[in-house]
Amino acid sequence: MNITKLVYSILFTLLSLTVLAQEQQQKPPVNPRQAAQQVRPPQPPKIVPKQQPPRPRLNQPQQAPQQPRTTPQQDTARPTQTPAQQGPQQQGQQERVQLENTEELIGTIINGKRVNKLIGNVIFKQKETFLYADSVYQYRDSEILEAFGNVRINQADTVTMTGTKAVYDGAARTAKMSGGVTMQDPSMTLTTPTLDYNLDTRTAVYTEGGTIVQPNNRLQSQRGTYDTNTKIFTFQQNVKVFSPDYEITAQNMRYNTETEIVYFQGPTFIKGQNGDLYAEQGTYNTVTKVSRFGRNAYIVTPEYRLGGDDLYYDEASGYGEAKVNMTMRSLKDDVTIRGQIGRYWRDQGIAKVWGSPVMESIMDGDTLYMAADSLISREAKSDGQPSMLFAFNNVKIFKSDLQGTCDSLSYNRTDSLMYMHRNPTLWSEQSQIVGDTIRIHMRNKTIDKMYVFSNSFITSEDTLQNYNQVKGRNMVAHFQNGRMRRVNVNGNGESIYFALEGDSVLTGMNRAVCSDMVLNFAENKVKSITFLVNPEAKFIPPHELQTSDRRLEGFAWLEELRPDKKEVLAPRTPVKAPATPAKATTPAKGKTSGSKAGQSGAKKPAAGAAKLKPARQ
Repeated sequence: MNITKLVYSILFTLLSLTVLAQEQQQKPPVNPRQAAQQVRPPQPPKIVPKQQPPRPRLNQPQQAPQQPRTTPQQDTARPTQTPAQQGPQQQGQQERVQLENTEELIGTIINGKRVNKLIGNVIFKQKETFLYADSVYQYRDSEILEAFGNVRINQADTVTMTGTKAVYDGAARTAKMSGGVTMQDPSMTLTTPTLDYNLDTRTAVYTEGGTIVQPNNRLQSQRGTYDTNTKIFTFQQNVKVFSPDYEITAQNMRYNTETEIVYFQGPTFIKGQNGDLYAEQGTYNTVTKVSRFGRNAYIVTPEYRLGGDDLYYDEASGYGEAKVNMTMRSLKDDVTIRGQIGRYWRDQGIAKVWGSPVMESIMDGDTLYMAADSLISREAKSDGQPSMLFAFNNVKIFKSDLQGTCDSLSYNRTDSLMYMHRNPTLWSEQSQIVGDTIRIHMRNKTIDKMYVFSNSFITSEDTLQNYNQVKGRNMVAHFQNGRMRRVNVNGNGESIYFALEGDSVLTGMNRAVCSDMVLNFAENKVKSITFLVNPEAKFIPPHELQTSDRRLEGFAWLEELRPDKKEVLAPRTPVKAPATPAKATTPAKGKTSGSKAGQSGAKKPAAGAAKLKPARQ
């Protein structure tokens, strides 16, 4: 046995000297010190079939004849240098891939390339990066490592990647991981089938689907990029975010793993416990639940849909604000309000719009438009509380067969009652109605009855531009199919009615005083008057008519104030949103929902009934 070992040793020594001599013939001459530092080429694996190759002893001075060459750079001779000359070159050597540990090293040739096969607890180091694996192929003519089994790459003790296989390029400073890849840093964990990582830019890219897990969030996407410097993920294609309180769906999105803020870069849907959101641009803080959206953004709650090109929403407090092309739609009765600025308080069920606000509502197959300086909507939050809409200052109404103006208006949407306050005026075709307060009863989104309280006055223009007039203390108008059919005058009634022949010839004028009377209409024109209690009437022929006879006291034809659709929809003078909306007053007694017909009410509408929280600064 000893003789066999001696023979193998002599053969191995002769073969090594032959290979070394051949390499020396191809290299320029070097001095003895350089020759002493050269590393012998790897041992052919067939020379020692039954003997394990020597294990490198780390952190120990290595003897050149016994140390296998680990990198092609170690094959070059290193001339003696001064300390000043050693600095840059030693620094370059430190940036190369260095073997730190292995249990077995075998030199071989694969596809014509010289390779070191390292097996068992393999560790490589380059700068602040360590690579761990069960086995590694080290390509000696390059800085490329192929790692297999329990691969782990750690950079600066902050980023750790694991997988079953990796290709590490020390020259390009890149790593391609595959096989159930997991990437971790202090703020998140990423899992994906494959991952490309750049160690210089510290960015990771995946293209086969990935999942990011944090304590409160889980994110998924088909493709993504992660910058470990800025802690920002860039997601693309089928992006989803899950948490106990919300779900986000998008096609493109960025996410900061430290601040946990989502940045939208395309159509994005957020489904929350208290409402849904949509945006095409903006941010969402997954911690504070605060959203800042732009471009076609909207919020959907059980009561409203609030939208605009500049949208803010605090899901925790339930406060939302919309600017620029603002729209607010009540989902219960399909009423839409547009304006410059809108604010919404979810817990109070209150929404306010100002800056040229216009309300749109479908009524009897037609659209009713209402404009004012400000509109406030209040949802019913308790039993017995009505759902209300309030309009303040310079109210204008337009519908194809009905127009109106007043200073302020309140609409009880629960009981379908509308109150017009302070100088209300209504026009319907050739008829005009005025009073101190007007209350309109709606049925199936159509006017059913109208109550005119105090100083009631109805005027109707005929074909000869004469004005038929009726006045009284209170009036009740009855409608059929949206048209006025009968008016009851209750108390202090007076009337002027011009008699025509063929709608073209005046035959005289009837003037009457009667406590109560009934007016019958056809096609929104007075056709007849019935006097109920002790009337005093007289007929005046045309030639005896005086100017003073043609007018009742208090008459005023206000056609110049009658709004058209263009005027109602026209922009108003822009207003600046107040820091805190003014506190509103409650409806006056007798004018709330359920008040009896004929009751007189306050001249000012209810304005809010609930204290509004201050808006965000």
